[in-house]
Amino acid sequence: MKKTIVKTLCVFLILLSCSENFTDIAPKGSLNSDALANEQGVDLLLIGAYSMLDGFRFGLTQDYRSSGDNWWFDVVSDDAHKGATNGDQNELYLLEHFDWATNNPYIRDEWVGPFAGVNRANAVLAQAAAIEGVDLTQQIAEARFLRGHFNFELQRTFRNIPFLSEEDLNDPNKPNPGPIWDKIEEDFQAAIDDLPEVSGEVGRANSWAAKAYLGKVYLYQEKFTEALAVFQDVINNGPYGLHTEYVDNFNLRGENGVEAVFSIQFFNDSGDSFNGNRGGALNHPGGGPLNTCCGFYQPSQDLVNSFQTDPSGLPLLDTWNQTDVTNDQGIASDEPFTVHSGPLDPRLDYTVGRRDIDFNGFGRNPGFDWVRVQSAGGPYLAAKNTYRASEPEARSTGGPWGQDRSGINYNIIRFADVLLMAAEAAVETGDLDTALDYVNQVRTRAKNMTYVPTVEGVNPTNYQVEPYVSFPDQAFARKAVRFERRLELGMEGHRYFDLARWGVLESTMNTYFPNEERTIPGIDLGIPVLPKHSVFPIPIEAIDLSNGVLEQNPEWQ
Repeated sequence: MKKTIVKTLCVFLILLSCSENFTDIAPKGSLNSDALANEQGVDLLLIGAYSMLDGFRFGLTQDYRSSGDNWWFDVVSDDAHKGATNGDQNELYLLEHFDWATNNPYIRDEWVGPFAGVNRANAVLAQAAAIEGVDLTQQIAEARFLRGHFNFELQRTFRNIPFLSEEDLNDPNKPNPGPIWDKIEEDFQAAIDDLPEVSGEVGRANSWAAKAYLGKVYLYQEKFTEALAVFQDVINNGPYGLHTEYVDNFNLRGENGVEAVFSIQFFNDSGDSFNGNRGGALNHPGGGPLNTCCGFYQPSQDLVNSFQTDPSGLPLLDTWNQTDVTNDQGIASDEPFTVHSGPLDPRLDYTVGRRDIDFNGFGRNPGFDWVRVQSAGGPYLAAKNTYRASEPEARSTGGPWGQDRSGINYNIIRFADVLLMAAEAAVETGDLDTALDYVNQVRTRAKNMTYVPTVEGVNPTNYQVEPYVSFPDQAFARKAVRFERRLELGMEGHRYFDLARWGVLESTMNTYFPNEERTIPGIDLGIPVLPKHSVFPIPIEAIDLSNGVLEQNPEWQ
């Protein structure tokens, strides 16, 4: 499907001229063109809808502000700092400091990008409805899956959003009276009913992916019984499993493999690749052997500390921040440094680049010299989003200002996520044995990994990870499952949304801020987090362009 997108996207952009800023100009365009009034035309429109998974729409969004991998949402959590310099992308600096405004362009683009995806999915549905005598069942089901995805992203970010159907293409200015969970459920159920179990082309949605996504929609609404039933169908009967090696979720070798439930299909076809991960262009090291820009997206000390284990290999669920994993903050690369000697979960070094540990096959990370500005973002590098040295075909040769477009897929949902969402639903329904089983499947994979990113001449890291023996009660199980999500899915764009839906964003972040400031001298992480920060404000530009049809979320009025 990657190649299909390349071959058809230019044709699609020429044929489809409708507006995707639904609060601006109603889409007129050429949807009734003879070129689109057939099965091939519907397929072209569908490819265009898939292409919006990365969040980028020419002329309407900036690629790194509306990114399909949701990287900047980690920056408004306890997992990551903006990085780079404080003045570079000041709008994101303000978001990290929870100084949010309704005119912030990051918030605006996170509204516009998914609505462009909704619009493209609706264009497929409208065109398919206008064609007689052709079986377009699968195309319609895929379009409804994609519309469900885009609306889910909007729903969990902005809560009160308008629902736009294919009937609204010429009249898209609709009110936003409340959540649209029911419409999202309907789209995923329709996709389950009509999609095949195995898609005919890699990258397309299938019925199992739709089931996993429906389970996620249930989970976000705290419909735990319904969620668990759907997840267990996927777990017990679907085609998925865990990669033997954790790292295969973040390289070319493992993409579209057994763990990938639904992924954004990235790859590089040019120096400044149109089809690479444009949204992650800022997020490679600001120094070192990659010669990349721009040193954004740096893991926090808090995240690194969470990978500490006790001598039995279990997480420090309550005490992970009582001691710090040794770091090289303020220590020059030519000065002595001793790697942390305490026990650690090995997933740390697949998630975070730290000094004297191999960084994605590029050799020993010397620390200070590979970090753009330690005083702004700390001493660590993001690892999962950066290609590996053994797979040069996954990187572009650099854009006009040094940016890279990684060709590594981003997993919107992977099987470990399904297991942990199922474990969460099991805890909330009182089935602690099932929750224990699912968490331990994830931890056992971590225990049995063979790849170790050690460097010759550096003392090996003391890796210790073991499954839980038991979950003694529901409170312990809930804490363990939530902690496991952070360990397994850290720096994958999930953390902010987890904290918000659990109702603990305010307390977590207001504890995190002073402790993180302690570990990075001089950094000031800003104002206290308030209850309103669990939902984003509707962009003021959207409200203005709607002539007041859209209403601001009450917390932000």
